[in-house]
Amino acid sequence: MSMMNMEWYRIFLHTARVGNLTRAAQELHITQPSVSYAIKQLEEALGVKLFDRLSKGVALTSEGRTLLDYVEKSFTLLDNGEKQIASLRNYASGELRIGASGPIIKHLLLTPLDELRSQHPNVRIRLFQGNTADIRTRLVEGQIDLGFVHLPYVDPELQIKPLTAIQGCFVVGPAYKELARQPITPADLNKLPLLFLSRGSHTRQFIERWFAEQGIAVEVDMELNSSEMLVELARHGYGAAYVTRSFVQQELRDEALFELTTTAPIPERFIGVATRSSASLSLIADHYMGLLSATF
Repeated sequence: MSMMNMEWYRIFLHTARVGNLTRAAQELHITQPSVSYAIKQLEEALGVKLFDRLSKGVALTSEGRTLLDYVEKSFTLLDNGEKQIASLRNYASGELRIGASGPIIKHLLLTPLDELRSQHPNVRIRLFQGNTADIRTRLVEGQIDLGFVHLPYVDPELQIKPLTAIQGCFVVGPAYKELARQPITPADLNKLPLLFLSRGSHTRQFIERWFAEQGIAVEVDMELNSSEMLVELARHGYGAAYVTRSFVQQELRDEALFELTTTAPIPERFIGVATRSSASLSLIADHYMGLLSATF
């Protein structure tokens, strides 16, 4: 439907409601000939007569009454659509869909999410937990708006923006706390039972590369899908777990865990936020990005 046709239908609808060409023109702030012309054009385009001319106005024909029902529904839908867009612009409704690992959700995203929910309680928040591969799949399939991944990560279908730096470290429970008194070499670290995330995770690949750069083929004793389980097993004395330092600050303060200082520094990494290159960011997702920027 062209914009000109849209105007014809608007004039048709108003004329049908008031039953008079002159009154319709006055209320629409146009001339009566403009009303007559629009109705004539619409009748010619549809190939039917829409109004019968009466001495004191106009009356819908049978075809006109049929058309009116659909035109009223169409304009109601358009009006509702405009109201919904206004609601989205005011964050009075809408949906924010996020994908991230459990620790990133817990330690990085919850505070700005709490702020968003406090400011705009009617916005629906949907969280999907997964690793980088899971998040990438959900992004390219349009299932989430924002995905949080470990960097470096390059994908031609995604736009990725660095968000914050993180520092990894090895931690042990009280059973191994004596090892925290002095720096430990990568070779001696490899002699301990090592607790890593499962093979294939970005974090696992990163720390294995670090060992390889020291000339060490790392031996892993326990592989887990959960960082929380790594922390728990380290606390119970099962070995040295590779974790993100800022995610275990409370345990380090409580001396439930002890950090091992390595003689070869472990480089810091970055968390990035990824979006689909071919998709526009929703208003609420863009607003949440602003909250994240203010947080970090």
